[in-house]
Amino acid sequence: MLSVISFSLIPEGLKLSSNIFVVIIGIILGIFLMLIIKKFFDNSSKLNLNIKSSNIEFLKTGLIICIGIAIHNIPEGLAIGAGFDNSNKLGLSIAIAICLHDIPEGVSMALPMKIANIKNYKILVYVFLSGMCTMVGTIIGYLLGTISSNVIAFCLSFSAGAMLYIVSGELIPEYNKLYSGTVSAISNIFGFLIGLLGLLII
Repeated sequence: MLSVISFSLIPEGLKLSSNIFVVIIGIILGIFLMLIIKKFFDNSSKLNLNIKSSNIEFLKTGLIICIGIAIHNIPEGLAIGAGFDNSNKLGLSIAIAICLHDIPEGVSMALPMKIANIKNYKILVYVFLSGMCTMVGTIIGYLLGTISSNVIAFCLSFSAGAMLYIVSGELIPEYNKLYSGTVSAISNIFGFLIGLLGLLII
């Protein structure tokens, strides 16, 4: 996810926008939205779920990640739709690239919910609903193939901000709670490099 933020979303946003402040504002607003969502979920009574207190933090993390990735999937869909509006080959290549990097995102959503002992079918529903946002974005992108590049840049940077909060505010703290040794840091760095390699291959 860090690789996608650093080497895909933000650079693409900067390339599309003629104003760097569009990207900066998008990132800030994406982070701000996730902070609001986090604040909401911090009040566990609002979840109204019958779950052990020891597992509630994993559930919160899973739901926050799910919402953040759903937000992130909309501009991805815009890119796919705009690509198909240009040519089938371009649209298909973008769709394949996004499909490949959506796999670890799906794992990051499902794993905390699984640890929280959420039923498998519920996890699949959450992941499916998050993925549906890509389809919505694709339809919009196809219908509005000539949409303003600044709008797309803002959407990309907004999703980058949301994902940045998820990584730094949810995933890293949670795995440091589970295991505080150097393996966690090395795994994070290794995942970052693998993500970069995947983007270069794609």
